[in-house]
Amino acid sequence: MTPHIEAKKEDIAKIVLMPGDPLRAKFIAENYLTDYKLINQVRGMLGYTGYYKGKKVTVMGSGMGIPSMGIYSYELFKFYDVDTIIRIGSCGAYTKDLNLFDLILVNESYSISTYAFDQNGYEGKIIEASKILNDKIINKAHELNLKINTARIHCSDVFYKETNPFKKLYEKHGCLAVEMESFALFHNAKILNKKAACILTVSDNLETKEETTSIERQTAFTTMIKLALESIL
Repeated sequence: MTPHIEAKKEDIAKIVLMPGDPLRAKFIAENYLTDYKLINQVRGMLGYTGYYKGKKVTVMGSGMGIPSMGIYSYELFKFYDVDTIIRIGSCGAYTKDLNLFDLILVNESYSISTYAFDQNGYEGKIIEASKILNDKIINKAHELNLKINTARIHCSDVFYKETNPFKKLYEKHGCLAVEMESFALFHNAKILNKKAACILTVSDNLETKEETTSIERQTAFTTMIKLALESIL
């Protein structure tokens, strides 16, 4: 047990899928896993462990933002001996070339967050995903005939911005989209010698102003979910 996870060590699989929304974790367990059981509900952060095609997997929410992902991914890696975490989340596109429900596999997370510096003194603004894990996801996407964009994204500390220079982030730093968790996940994986990846579904577009509903974000990201699950087999 940790301050934020009540599960016993043996109740959590070596591979964890982490949506931000705990209700999406519940949706995945109920619709994709067999013999699943609730293993965490501290602070409402629901976690379930079950089997996908015979493979043991845990699905658990991370909450919103770098600090929340930082806490849960660190505890899973450090204290529960989790080897691999795949974030499955939503993002806002920075370019009109991306449509709603398009898939992005993050290869680099760009952030000006101080999380990594506060955590262990890392001063860089870019952290990479685990290449070996990304390669598996890309290969599986090809097998499933899924189009997936591999890209650098912007990991932000702020959702509501008084000024939002997304065009600069796209044009100068090559960030195709924005989300709020990958930087902490990748950093924790890097310092603890673990594997981490982040698959995103475009839920809104800052250029075209298109957006999905809260219900769609909770239950309609099935292509991303299936890709993540198939990639762990």
